[in-house]
Amino acid sequence: MNNTTSTSQLLMREKRQNRWLYSMLVVLLLSGLYSYISSSHSVFSQWLVLAHGFIGTASLLLLVPFIINHFYRTLGQRRAGLFTSGIFLFVLSIVMGFTGVYIIVAGLTEQTAWLLNIHIASGFSLFGVLIFHVISHYIWLAPKRRASLARSKEQNFRYFPSLEEQSFLRIGTFALGFFTITFSLSLIYLAFEIEPSNQPAVTDYQYNYGPHPFRPSQTDTASGTFIDKNQIAGSQNCANCHKEIAEQWYSSIHKQAASDPTYVKNITLLSENKGIEATRYCEGCHAPVALLTGQLSEGGTHGGIKNTTAFHEGISCLSCHNIESATHLKGVASYRYEPHKPYLFDGYESKFFSALREYLIRINPSQHKTDMAKEILIEPELCATCHVQFMDKEMNNWGWVKMQDEYTAWLESPYSMQSEQVFAHSKKTRCQDCHMPLVKGNDPSANSEGEFRSHRFIGANTMLPSLNGDKEQLAQTQKFLQSNKVRLTINPPNRKDATQSDKQITEDIRAITETPAYFYLNETVKLNVVAANIGVGHNFPAGTLDINEAWIAFTALDATGKVIYQSGFLEDDLSVETNAYFYRSLPIDRFGKLVWKHDLFNRVGETYKNFIPAGGSDIVEYTFDVPSWAKGPITLNAVLKYRKLNQRYAKWALGEDYQDLPITDMARATILVPLREQPPVRMESASSSFLNNTEIEAN
Repeated sequence: MNNTTSTSQLLMREKRQNRWLYSMLVVLLLSGLYSYISSSHSVFSQWLVLAHGFIGTASLLLLVPFIINHFYRTLGQRRAGLFTSGIFLFVLSIVMGFTGVYIIVAGLTEQTAWLLNIHIASGFSLFGVLIFHVISHYIWLAPKRRASLARSKEQNFRYFPSLEEQSFLRIGTFALGFFTITFSLSLIYLAFEIEPSNQPAVTDYQYNYGPHPFRPSQTDTASGTFIDKNQIAGSQNCANCHKEIAEQWYSSIHKQAASDPTYVKNITLLSENKGIEATRYCEGCHAPVALLTGQLSEGGTHGGIKNTTAFHEGISCLSCHNIESATHLKGVASYRYEPHKPYLFDGYESKFFSALREYLIRINPSQHKTDMAKEILIEPELCATCHVQFMDKEMNNWGWVKMQDEYTAWLESPYSMQSEQVFAHSKKTRCQDCHMPLVKGNDPSANSEGEFRSHRFIGANTMLPSLNGDKEQLAQTQKFLQSNKVRLTINPPNRKDATQSDKQITEDIRAITETPAYFYLNETVKLNVVAANIGVGHNFPAGTLDINEAWIAFTALDATGKVIYQSGFLEDDLSVETNAYFYRSLPIDRFGKLVWKHDLFNRVGETYKNFIPAGGSDIVEYTFDVPSWAKGPITLNAVLKYRKLNQRYAKWALGEDYQDLPITDMARATILVPLREQPPVRMESASSSFLNNTEIEAN
């Protein structure tokens, strides 16, 4: 009697627990099935994901006591099929619940994406096993029901004792209400949704360069119109999840592309000379926020204006991650921009709604990954859109002029695997492989090895981190420059003339063809220094050759440290002496004058350009006299030096912010050369010479 009463009480408790549990499980199945089958990123599907998470959490609060109570009630019953399927249901419930809670609390990352697959598989498996469990229960009870009816005409016997009579009605009502509420929330959201603007930020936008809104920049948008600021700015929102990447980006030259004081100086010069509309030429790469939102017209502000969004963000996160394709490879911002598909509350300034949007991205990142990890991001063509440049007649009032072109230089290098050079590399090396190497970290985008692409964009700009006091960025930049990318070699001055020795020389020694290297006192010597570009994937140097400085400093010192010869030394004002051997370009305007302020709109050509192509070498010849006072041996030292910005431009562009800029020794070569005295020349008298000649003729 007590056991019967206890079983009855447990059954009644189980029925009360099941009043909503089964309804929630059915809703979870239907909403999960919809999300799995549908690839839509609609407002309704996003609300459904949020509702699915909410109902899933609530169902766990009911599922745990139900499992405990159900096992306690049925543990003594000997039904192998029901018991086995029950155990499977218990295990699947744990797996589904654990993965669901993890996703709800921690979200999904690249490393934990597999959890979603397990959650989906365990969920569908649970419902499959549950159907088997129910059918097994029906089959087991059917004979008993017939016997009971035959004996006592019992009308209250139930196939599913843990279900109430109204259970199926309650399940249907709950599911209908769930989807109705979710659909209603979607309609309400759509009614009050903040639509992105496609109008320029400036009221009377001027089309000075034709009907295209962004010319002379080569940028296009998917809509052919302007972009709302929320569709390209707001990098601080990205930093909320991608903290490590954001920290790297804050130090990067990309982030400072518009706030760089030298850029501010030059963009201001361009605006003053040709109007703010002309700044579109530069801003597509340096400040795309200003260009694409329609700021670059009379009454607007370019990226060089302080306290503007474009100034602070430079090349923002979305500036690159929303690029859909390269429209061509001639550069000058030749990319096609396509805004990402928005998540709920995109563009809302409220902290609550912003947090809800970020939460939705974390638990359902599939569309975010699709938008932010486009294929173009891993291709060198992406870099070509801005690191290739030309100037046309509409800007210089002269004609088409080719300027920097790192992409073509890379194509012609051994690293592209499209070069016919003899020592082309066996593995293709892209721009991203050098300038965005894989680094260890805990970013959500990290791969299975815990690595993601560095967003420091390390290159050759030592000026900005030096001005900012960013020691880490400066150290990494200098390490990058010194990583055996360019190598120097001093060819030893091997003598072609024979030497005398009072020692016997064996045949094996005489077979050595390399002659010794040495200098004579009072002689004029010539020797070569070879600079080889063995590690740069494009020309060295690259970028703004007109304002950067790379040169070879060469010295010859005797044993006491006295200078015999030097080239490439610094003057008192820290400028490099004019006779040094430089790798640079000297652009000129239409009157043949040097364009030294980087005012590219005046540039029509170059009077000098010197660089080393990838995989190539350059031979520099030095000539000097060895003085009689020199003490041997002679130390020959060659150093390849690099400085971001030459002194003349730096002092003009930085103005009051000028400081001594760091000089990086990229490569070095040193050899010691012995000194010898010239052997004495024996002079013969004219008479003895005449007698000797006569004697020869007589013989």
